[in-house]
Amino acid sequence: MAGLAAFVRFVDRLNDVIGRGVAWLTLAMVLIAFIVVILRYIYAIGWVWMQESYVWLHGIVFMLGAGYTLLHNGHVRVDIIYGTASPRYKSVIDLFGSLVLLLPLVVVVFLVSYQYVLASWFKLEESREAGGLPGLFLLKTVILAFCVLLGLQGLALAGRSLLALAGREGFMPVEEEHEAL
Repeated sequence: MAGLAAFVRFVDRLNDVIGRGVAWLTLAMVLIAFIVVILRYIYAIGWVWMQESYVWLHGIVFMLGAGYTLLHNGHVRVDIIYGTASPRYKSVIDLFGSLVLLLPLVVVVFLVSYQYVLASWFKLEESREAGGLPGLFLLKTVILAFCVLLGLQGLALAGRSLLALAGREGFMPVEEEHEAL
């Protein structure tokens, strides 16, 4: 169980660091979008690469931030049962959800996208737009990174659930406070 606890802590730290890092890309995204609007509507200047850059950043933030979001319970879930459940029952739900729903989906996405990303690397694919960004193959690689990070966090969630069910302190699901609407 000590190895499982170490794995859970490692994956949690990994996704926390990556999530906090890519969160800064949202600032870059906003600044670039602001500059694009100013240049286009005040000076009638526009570059495709600049417009693509904030779209690419948006994709990177969402794909690489998915594990961080799962770590912090930020994904949408149906709270009818989960919200009022005991920590032990939440652990059972998390274990089932990660092993039966999340991990198989992540594996399928990885397997389906692997050849797609590999083909992009072999061509060193660039943007299809004239004046667009080079390195589209790097952006497509984020799909695989998404699968790895989210898959690791799913395994960590399953591990955390097992540790909680075994009665290990510090691994029980956190009680969330809900505000009345």
